[in-house]
Amino acid sequence: MPLIHGGDTESYRLEYGRTPLDFSANCNPLGVPAGVEQAICDAAAHADAYPDPLCRELRAVIAGKMGTLPQRVLCGNGAADLIYRLVLARKPKRALVLAPSFAEYELALRLVGCEVIRHPLRAELGFSLTEGLLATLEPGIEILFLCNPHNPTGLTIDPTLRQRILKACEKDGILLVMDECFNGFLAEPEKHTLRGFLSEYEHLLIIDAFTKLYGMAGVRLGYCLSGNEALLEEIRRAGQPWAVSSLAQAAGIAALKEHQYIRQARALIQAERTFLIKELQALGIKVVGGEANYIFFYTEIPRLAGRMREAGILIRDCCNYDGLSRGYYRIAVRRHDQNLQLLEALSALAGVQNE
Repeated sequence: MPLIHGGDTESYRLEYGRTPLDFSANCNPLGVPAGVEQAICDAAAHADAYPDPLCRELRAVIAGKMGTLPQRVLCGNGAADLIYRLVLARKPKRALVLAPSFAEYELALRLVGCEVIRHPLRAELGFSLTEGLLATLEPGIEILFLCNPHNPTGLTIDPTLRQRILKACEKDGILLVMDECFNGFLAEPEKHTLRGFLSEYEHLLIIDAFTKLYGMAGVRLGYCLSGNEALLEEIRRAGQPWAVSSLAQAAGIAALKEHQYIRQARALIQAERTFLIKELQALGIKVVGGEANYIFFYTEIPRLAGRMREAGILIRDCCNYDGLSRGYYRIAVRRHDQNLQLLEALSALAGVQNE
């Protein structure tokens, strides 16, 4: 079965018998925080009991961190779980997504027979979201999925435009689902989040996860925020009652105490992102975007992903995103020594291309 996302290191191990250097998944390059590892180990001693189906302690901790109320928090088995549960709860007839964008929005929508309208992000405009989106918010659209920063481009939405979209959705009764899973990697996260508007806007749902920022992809833990508590209850009822294991709940509580870990990660990513962009451009690669912990670029080096794979390095080939052609790729920002390995392999291929 072909997989459409990055991070499939197991396929590589089965094929080559070794572990690759994975730049295809954008998780925190510092790995799992030590406090989270310990919390999982400690929680394992009590794994014979069912987990709290309402995640009460975890929700309270998340609420305190996000400046909201526990009843405005719903936890799930990663962000993707919450996306599917939302769609199953609402069963929308028409919805709007961007193209290119994270595939699971559309996959979830089509699962319930929803008509999916794609708003194209144009290469000639640098794949930036423009006010042209406002004209597509027509009657009959029930849900709009956005992610900020965007996946795969890594670009943020202009704050002024973001507020206009939020107001337009509220006016027309369109549920704005804002995926902020990469917000924590930004230089100014608070400038780009909608968390401060939960009380004011009933048609707003924010999705976030521990997957990327805390390097916990294997734990599977996400949450959503909304001032519309009835909506959260609908989403909760659309999934099984024990969506979040006791180990994952303990991991999430521990992760939110890792303040120094986050500061170190942001500093590393800012420095290494700047370094990588400069070096990629020196190789003649066109960098399109990258404000978070990944870089989106275009190159005419043929079969780049396959040849990098042969060299033991996984990168994300974005040609299977709707709205993108061959030649577009996304790479994670990792530690300096790993970034040097990536650049060495790219340099060798770029050199062959230029001969």
